[in-house]
Amino acid sequence: MNIDLGAATAGIREQFRDLNPNDPGQWPLLPKLALWIVLAVLVVVAGWFLLLSSAQDELEGERNREPGLKSEYRAKLAQAVNLEELRRQKLEVEEYVNQLEKQLPGKAEMAALLSDINQAGLGRGLQFELWRPGQVVVRDYYAELPISIKVSGRYHDMGAFAADIANLSRIVTLHNMSITGSRADPNAPLSMEAVARTYRYLDQAEIEQVRAAQQQNKPGPK
Repeated sequence: MNIDLGAATAGIREQFRDLNPNDPGQWPLLPKLALWIVLAVLVVVAGWFLLLSSAQDELEGERNREPGLKSEYRAKLAQAVNLEELRRQKLEVEEYVNQLEKQLPGKAEMAALLSDINQAGLGRGLQFELWRPGQVVVRDYYAELPISIKVSGRYHDMGAFAADIANLSRIVTLHNMSITGSRADPNAPLSMEAVARTYRYLDQAEIEQVRAAQQQNKPGPK
């Protein structure tokens, strides 16, 4: 078949000549097809950048998370293998915490504890020259009461008194101990000054007050 390329090209050019952009519905067939092809390409490109590119970023993010998830899986697998041992350790820790809590008196038991400290000194023949409770210091889960004390007596009796304090069923610690004697009279009783710190656990109402104060003092977002 003999095809007149010049005539065909001229016909195509004629269809694209003097097109009205405001009325594409009246365009010839070839311009309409070209317009649809351009629109289809634009839709594909826009879909690629808007949908596929975000999906690609999400996929890359999940790939970056993969090593961390594998490490977490290995750690949890090891915990699952040693589950019975972990349960046994948990029970031991709970028992240890209960023993420690028993050594901390409650608010109602503080008077009895202070009496025990006083009786420990009197039982060793010591004379109390100073007994001054200080300001209660509230921590996260317990309160601390410092007591400034000054006793007089023999050196060995002071050592026995310190040992009795350490052997109390409640936690009492001695700080800043200082023992002095009289240079004028070597046979005079010695004098010991110290700070005895006692501790008690907070009740639920006090714990909630501490947490509320911490929340109020917590700096807000800038």
